[in-house]
Amino acid sequence: MIESAIAWLLHVLAAPEVGLTSVFIISLVSATLVPLGSEPAVFAVIKANPELFWSVIAVATVGNTLGGAIDYYIGWQAKQSFAKERKSRWFHWLERYGAKTMLLAWLPGIGDPLCTLAGWLRLPFWPSVAYMAVGKLLRYLTMTTLLLYVPDGVWHRIGQMLG
Repeated sequence: MIESAIAWLLHVLAAPEVGLTSVFIISLVSATLVPLGSEPAVFAVIKANPELFWSVIAVATVGNTLGGAIDYYIGWQAKQSFAKERKSRWFHWLERYGAKTMLLAWLPGIGDPLCTLAGWLRLPFWPSVAYMAVGKLLRYLTMTTLLLYVPDGVWHRIGQMLG
């Protein structure tokens, strides 16, 4: 049952008429503490509709930044529950460099918790979100541009191996 639900969801998300909506949702969810990558969705929509390159990049950046802001809020609210953790070097590093550390919010594995810690430390919200957005924009531009340079034959072979 779960497999059929996942197959249905993937089918719906792959539909061209919901491409930008799908990119937004996947980018938002992937920026929360849920382990999900948004780059394949961004690349797939751009590959299918090259004329939407900047629209997809913008939507993915907004969704991913909003997800980072959600992480920030979670950290803001969780501060009292975990006050003893404040002694770790992550906190010292974030306190020292402030909102600029959100440029690293794009990093896999540590970027999302970093946003949560920023909220926990109550770093200034709007500067944190602005730095998150810049870092995430640069990630999407870099990853998508690199993936677009991979020849189509490679993608077809990968599809044959998986399918």
